[in-house]
Amino acid sequence: MHNFVYKGNNLYCEDVAIEQIAAEVGTPFYLYSCATLERHFSVFDGAFSAVPHLTCYSVKACSNIALLRLFARLGAGVDVVSGGEIFRAMKAGVPADRIVYSGVGKTRSEIEYALACDILQFNVESAQELELINQVAHAMGRRARIAFRINPDVDPKTHPYISTGLKKNKFGVKIESALDEYKKAVTLPCIEVTGIACHIGSQITEVTPFIDAFKRVKAFIKALKGEGIAVSQLDLGGGLGIIYKDETPPHPSEYAQAVIAEMQGMGCRLLLEPGRVIVGNSGALVARVLYTKKSEAKNFIVVDAGMNDLVRPSLYDAYHEIRPVKKSDAPEISADIVGPICESGDFLARSREIADLGQGELIAVMSAGAYGFSMSSNYNSRPRAAEVLVRGDGFTIIRQRETCEDLVRLEAIPDFLLPAAGCLKS
Repeated sequence: MHNFVYKGNNLYCEDVAIEQIAAEVGTPFYLYSCATLERHFSVFDGAFSAVPHLTCYSVKACSNIALLRLFARLGAGVDVVSGGEIFRAMKAGVPADRIVYSGVGKTRSEIEYALACDILQFNVESAQELELINQVAHAMGRRARIAFRINPDVDPKTHPYISTGLKKNKFGVKIESALDEYKKAVTLPCIEVTGIACHIGSQITEVTPFIDAFKRVKAFIKALKGEGIAVSQLDLGGGLGIIYKDETPPHPSEYAQAVIAEMQGMGCRLLLEPGRVIVGNSGALVARVLYTKKSEAKNFIVVDAGMNDLVRPSLYDAYHEIRPVKKSDAPEISADIVGPICESGDFLARSREIADLGQGELIAVMSAGAYGFSMSSNYNSRPRAAEVLVRGDGFTIIRQRETCEDLVRLEAIPDFLLPAAGCLKS
């Protein structure tokens, strides 16, 4: 459920007409519903209330510090995959003891920063990473709390680009060699083994892959205990899918019941890393029609948002529902909704049945809260869109629209390219 609804012919976010926001903010912009964000987090987190747990929101899904602050106030931790995401979390007021650091490519400086912040746990993804964390911790006079992310080789039955738990994926330590890595880790002077982690993919719409992975992790924990190695935290990752079109993902309560049933007698605190399931349907991308074109083969609706703003359709051929912000009696046509980017792959939808929109009309690209703004870019030197958060009958710009000056703010022309005084040539 979400709080984007029509009132009469006008699309609203909570109690604010989207048309009003567009008039004040301009387009394109990302729009988030505070009520939806709070409800989605509370439903997911509450589903696990029967067991000790910490819900660590996956920052990469949507990393605006206003959203991180909102979740932190609800008791959330965060799952991060870079030093920049740690910085965002700390800036938003997330307690360091609720930060879990995943990712296959942690640099020395990022590890130093994470240790200085005293984060909850590193999810280690290779033997060499463990060695580096131990070296850095020794140099800093600290101990690093770690879990190994094991790769259970479970097919999540999702898009191959967002599958992370198969042997052929780059993530984690293969389960067959993980026991040796744990045995080594407990001997290192600046390492404290606290947990075990796995994450098999994203946009998963069945419970079965999660439970298959969990059972393999349980068997592995039993093997660890046989070696005298105890873990206190079990990080099951994230990946629960949402409805974009006609998917039938399990409700968080169904997922939680299946997980909790497998946890009996384990004695571990559960760490969870939801992202898309919290923010995906809590946000939309709002754009304005620039032009319409008709060729012999296609109808085109050209809008002011493109693949630099929302890359999922171009990257994954992902479906996003597109709604007119103002309903009309215009007949439906089949059209490609495309952006201004100089690429044939720049589209938000292809061959979509949609009202025959005219110049100046607004559209809302739905289910864009996850991996929307966070994956946006400045390709074609396009300033990134504004972000807006609605709460009740008011809204706040939580990220200003970039300007052309922002595009070149960190760039410099070297002296040898500058003209000598009085010698400027056209």
